[in-house]
Amino acid sequence: MIKHVTAALAALFLLLPAVSHGQDLDPENTLIMQLEDGEVTIRLRPDLAPNHVAQIKTLTRRGFYDATPFHRVIDGFMAQGGDPTGTGAGGSDLPDLNAEFTNTNFGRGVIGAARTSDPNSANSQFFICFDDCSFLNGQYTVWGEVVEGMELVDALKRGEPVQDPDHIVHMRVAGDTN
Repeated sequence: MIKHVTAALAALFLLLPAVSHGQDLDPENTLIMQLEDGEVTIRLRPDLAPNHVAQIKTLTRRGFYDATPFHRVIDGFMAQGGDPTGTGAGGSDLPDLNAEFTNTNFGRGVIGAARTSDPNSANSQFFICFDDCSFLNGQYTVWGEVVEGMELVDALKRGEPVQDPDHIVHMRVAGDTN
């Protein structure tokens, strides 16, 4: 009996962080990414990367991410998107950003700014970690985290490049009405 109660409490404890995510989301710092199979909710982290978050929100509000593919999806690592060309070489017309590196852990669902070998070259591309990617800590900018819908990210087609890739149908800031 005690084992069952302990197991039930442990299971409940594991669920609590997932439940609390939706309760403390600021609509101005939350993205809703509509994929072909459903919505992914992303908590933006202006506390870690205010300039990256501002640029992502600007691009989102312009409709920049709508219909862009996940062009590089590596099993056990990450899904990369945010390039309108689908080649991995594209970006927006906004200036590149200076790095905003922290020691925040690149765990499952964490979103980072993709860049070239130049730390100050992030623009529009991003990646979502499938698993622990702590080897990236302090080398890439963390600007968000998936709080709901990670199973939809997990289901993205794999490839490098992806053949017939999945796309972002529409992305919006939760506080906006569109």
